[in-house]
Amino acid sequence: MALSELYTKYNRVWIPDAEHVWKSAEILKDYTSGSNYLEVQLEDGTELKYALDTANGQLPPLRNPDILVGENDLTALSYLHEPAVLHNLKVRFVESRIIYTYCGIILVAINPYKQLPLYGDAIIHAYSGQNMGDMDPHIFAVAEEAYKQMARKNKNQSIIVSGESGAGKTVSARYTMRYFATVSKSGSKAHVEDKVLASNPITEAIGNAKTTRNDNSSRFGKYTEISFDKSYQIIGANMRTYLLEKSRVVFQSENERNYHIFYQLCSSVDDPEFKNLRLLTADKFVYTSMGGRTDIDSVDDKADMMETRRTFSLLGRSRSPAAIMSLSGKSASSFSDYHLGVFCELLDVSAEDVSRWLCQRRIVLVAETVVKPVPQKRAINARDALAKHIYAHLFDYIIHKINTVLQFPGKQHTFIGVLDIYGFETFEVNSFEQFCINYANEKLQQQFNLHVFKLEQEEYMKEDIPWTLIDFYDNQPVIDLIEAKMGILDLLDEECLVRPGTDQNWLQKLYNNYLDKNALFEKPRMSNQAFLIQHFADKVEYQCKGFLEKNRDILPEELVEIMRVSKFHLLSDFFQEEELGLTLNRGIKVRPARPSVKPANKQLRTTVGNKFRSSLYLLMETLNATTPHYVRCIKPNDEKLPFEYDSKRVVQQLRACGVLETIHISAQSYPSRWTYIEFYSRYSILMSQAELGLNDKKQTCKTVLQRLIQDSNQYKFGRTKIFFRAGQVAYLEKLRSDRLRGACITIQKHVRGWSQHRKFLQMRAASTPCQRPRFSVGLPSHCCRQTVTAENLKRAWAAVVIQRYVRGHLVRQVYQLVKVATVTIQSHTRGWLMVADHKAVVLQKYARAWLARRRFQNIRRLVLNVQLSYRVQQLKKKLEEQVRPVSGFVCPSNHRAIETHYQTQRENFEREVQSLKFQIEHIQNENSQLQKLFQEENDVNDAIRQEVARLTTENMMNLSMGILYSLSCPLLEGLKPRGVVVNMIPGLIAHILFMCIRHADYINDEGKIKSLMRAIIDSIKKVVKTHQEDFDMLSFWLSNTYQMLNCLKQYSGEEDFMKYNTPRQNKNCLQNFDLSEYRQIISDVAIHIYHQFVTIMEKALMPLIVPGMLEHESLQGISSMKPTGFRKRSTSIYEDTEACTISSILQQLSHFHSTMMQHGMDIGLIKQAVKQQFFLVGAASLNGILLRKDMCSCRKGMQIRCVCNISYLEEWLKEKDLQSSSAIDTMEPLSQAAWLLQVNKSTDEDAQQIAKMCTELSPVQIVKILNSYTPIDDFEKRVSPSFVRKVQSLLQDRVGSGAGSAQLMLDTQYRYQVIFPFVPSPQALELIQVPSSLKLNFLTRI
Repeated sequence: MALSELYTKYNRVWIPDAEHVWKSAEILKDYTSGSNYLEVQLEDGTELKYALDTANGQLPPLRNPDILVGENDLTALSYLHEPAVLHNLKVRFVESRIIYTYCGIILVAINPYKQLPLYGDAIIHAYSGQNMGDMDPHIFAVAEEAYKQMARKNKNQSIIVSGESGAGKTVSARYTMRYFATVSKSGSKAHVEDKVLASNPITEAIGNAKTTRNDNSSRFGKYTEISFDKSYQIIGANMRTYLLEKSRVVFQSENERNYHIFYQLCSSVDDPEFKNLRLLTADKFVYTSMGGRTDIDSVDDKADMMETRRTFSLLGRSRSPAAIMSLSGKSASSFSDYHLGVFCELLDVSAEDVSRWLCQRRIVLVAETVVKPVPQKRAINARDALAKHIYAHLFDYIIHKINTVLQFPGKQHTFIGVLDIYGFETFEVNSFEQFCINYANEKLQQQFNLHVFKLEQEEYMKEDIPWTLIDFYDNQPVIDLIEAKMGILDLLDEECLVRPGTDQNWLQKLYNNYLDKNALFEKPRMSNQAFLIQHFADKVEYQCKGFLEKNRDILPEELVEIMRVSKFHLLSDFFQEEELGLTLNRGIKVRPARPSVKPANKQLRTTVGNKFRSSLYLLMETLNATTPHYVRCIKPNDEKLPFEYDSKRVVQQLRACGVLETIHISAQSYPSRWTYIEFYSRYSILMSQAELGLNDKKQTCKTVLQRLIQDSNQYKFGRTKIFFRAGQVAYLEKLRSDRLRGACITIQKHVRGWSQHRKFLQMRAASTPCQRPRFSVGLPSHCCRQTVTAENLKRAWAAVVIQRYVRGHLVRQVYQLVKVATVTIQSHTRGWLMVADHKAVVLQKYARAWLARRRFQNIRRLVLNVQLSYRVQQLKKKLEEQVRPVSGFVCPSNHRAIETHYQTQRENFEREVQSLKFQIEHIQNENSQLQKLFQEENDVNDAIRQEVARLTTENMMNLSMGILYSLSCPLLEGLKPRGVVVNMIPGLIAHILFMCIRHADYINDEGKIKSLMRAIIDSIKKVVKTHQEDFDMLSFWLSNTYQMLNCLKQYSGEEDFMKYNTPRQNKNCLQNFDLSEYRQIISDVAIHIYHQFVTIMEKALMPLIVPGMLEHESLQGISSMKPTGFRKRSTSIYEDTEACTISSILQQLSHFHSTMMQHGMDIGLIKQAVKQQFFLVGAASLNGILLRKDMCSCRKGMQIRCVCNISYLEEWLKEKDLQSSSAIDTMEPLSQAAWLLQVNKSTDEDAQQIAKMCTELSPVQIVKILNSYTPIDDFEKRVSPSFVRKVQSLLQDRVGSGAGSAQLMLDTQYRYQVIFPFVPSPQALELIQVPSSLKLNFLTRI
């Protein structure tokens, strides 16, 4: 079908509009060839006749069907033109809040002017390893594509980030480098990736400033080469800079600021460390107060200074910026000026000399040298030139120091370059800086056009499509105008050599050489001080004033000499005779540029234009030697309002950054490209039964397409894709919508007919009994209809009324009786309860009295006993006092008898003492002899004991090691056939090892039991480490380690565990040693095995989850597949091969379950492992939905939640009897997300229902899904921004209620805490038999 045939009634077109650039309109009447106008109706209802350009045969651009709007890739649109691109970006940005969009090989990034949760480490890991078309557009996807191509092809890559000031170039480049630093972490202690990221605050401080368009505008171009080794880890980096805006140091426009570093220093005026710099506040210096305000809202210069100082520790001093600010306070009238003194003091130069040569100049004549005063304006210019030179040298020095820190000793394998460079610029007044910037963009645009053209050609050749020449814009004439011999730059350098050279003379040369001779060069009508150049993006007028001065960039020789003799060595090095450019730019694979024409004059070689041209040559050489990736940053509005879209500003940037040129090249021939599988899946509804019956899907697609589109020139069949001309996909979508609409009407017709037929049958069935003859009342059959009269109907109704009242009366009587009985029962019950309460009080009174009397009697008895004891003691004391005086009087005869008796006893005692001494001496002699014999015996016993302990330790080590290794390596190989395992009890190995431990406890050998426990633990660790990737081995040892832990608890002798044992098992408890410390160690080992065990399961499941849960089309008949544009997905759903389905996930889960059951793992542990895997499936699936707009559709939600996937997983849990594991609860966030895709999303009730039901989703996730919702068919509606705002307002109370309320992604690395519950074994140890298949003949049962 020809394109003009699509201009029919109800189709929509785009017409130009002064305010919105393009407006949508609906065609009211079919277009006929030769017509001068097109009848259309605007969206506001206005009808008009749109005049057509009959001379060129131009028709207004057709609008894409709504089903194609909002695609991830602009090249997937059927109609590919400027209004389609503009509208698609607006829908994605304003309605869906999506800032990234692909346009072929370009990533278009629109600045949202708002912080978004899109750049966390979880997002980085989600994009890592993914193909570029598999996920939603993102800056991380571009970085991953560059990193992957570098690793696969061993070829250097470049990421070119461009855009105008305020579009977000610096932030995009920063996120790109952060991605590389995260995914390619080096194992060395140098942490080079951290140093690469640390360079950003420094470069932004010295090279960024506030402009009227951007608060953090980069005022220089930067190309950062990130170097990688052979393992593709970062080993270093190198930075090259281009065209620093030196004029900003001495001049800023209104509402602009100087470079950030000046204000950061001024904010630290009270810091003792900076006291010697003589700092003042920023409003005290001319160079920092020209633009008016010296601060920026929401920017803390003092905090930024702390960050800069933290990273500036790599660089050393910071005196030069302070000196430059001091210089700005000089009035150029006296060398005693305070600021001049501070400047000279900081830089260690002579204040008198500086003052003299700022205010005077030296003229060298043939015979004499004359010193002449200069006007104040010229002195100020000299001061500004000195400040600019010092700052430029300082900037280069800092970049050199950064490169020195980022250097690496070895050789780089590959690198990825990130180019953050200014975009095309056009202002009210354009000068030398804009000329150089636009010259650089011309070169980059040429390289971009050639690369796009090359990719298009490769695509056609790969698909065996005949290649036709494509006409695209070539900007080589503009480049020649600027850089060719005798071009604008050459004439500028030539004028700089002439002493009386002026801007006006140079402009006149341009007029003479190019005016009326080159169509790209023009003279403004109303000005003789400017010239016009037609660039690829726009026509720009340049004011010639200042071109020569900025190009020369010279400083009076006298001031240079003063700087050279400075005692501040850093400053003196800046102004040495030899250029430091080559040294400062030394880095990785950076060679001096060799332009085709080398100027002979030294002064010409040092002009800014020539140096910029040389660096640009070097940059283009580097880019041409790499594979480029493009990021185009767009500024949506000039007011910096979040998610506000100004179509005029956006289209201006799209024209300037090459996006529309890509569209133009793609639209020249066959812009829409579908794989055969995509076409078959999408348009199978248009196929007949015979066509669907063909086995060859590729041939089926050809047959159907030839039947639907008669003109074979509108499409081409490639090897893997079908190429369509503009509008053909829209035509196919119209046919598909018509077929679906017709099918819906047919279904509605039959459903309504069935419903009416059912109602008719019900009515007929109800009326038939009324018409049937009533033989019971004796009426003849012909009179049955006569009985149905009005009187009979009234009587029947009256009978019904009477029955109603009678039945009500009877029911009320029964109710009254029940009520009376109930009240009577309640009164008697309450009375009895009151009496019972009174009796209880009486009983309590007597009981308390009896207790009080008993307590009194006990106390009285105790007191009486104490009194009695005291009185007895007093009486004893009195008796002793009375007896003591009587005993002092003894008679003499009794005294002599006592002495005789005493003497006799003394002699007997002495004789006994002598005999005892003799016996003691004899015993001591015998004892000494026995001690000698005992010592000798002890020495022998110690030697024997040590030898026995050594042999025991060695034996137990060998025993345990033999058991473990014989049960691991060779045994597991034999365990894989299920026959051996069937004969083994669960945890047999653990029981055998515990019996060895019990034997050591039985013989009460502490050394043996310690050595055995250490050997068991070390051997398990070694086996697990050796087989850490073997799922069977880990499952086996996890089961046995857990069983070992249970045995140590069960037979520990502790009452908490013994109560679960049988009497026979309690006899086997440990008697002598407490092994509770070893239980903790074995528990830690089991936890380590479990985590490794879970990790292996996750590695096996992760590649299956997204293809099986999300991508596989389980709903037969109607597919949700849509075209994907240039970035084709690489997953199996687009290949005619066996796809990964939910069955693949279930098979993998069943394999895990059967292995765990085979090794006798406890059911509680199995449930925990299954729960962890279900959480992974749910989290990975939800993350896939959040990061893929194509998955956010109603049909996809139905597939996930109702029809297949989650229900299949639930059935699997029932089949394995694992419902109690609560594994299905971990899928609740995914289930709610699927429900959210299915539910209506239009009314206030829908918003309230969403806020009520989606409790497991965070507000960020809910809003993301609503914004990403994508209709699959025309009858589906998009979610309106107003509805999203309603839901957001209802979710406000939930924001901040949880830590993860602002988290977009679920953490797939999250692990539930593993618990090892005590499960006693019913197996008696003495009944365990060791199978001969284990080959443990060295074990002996005792």
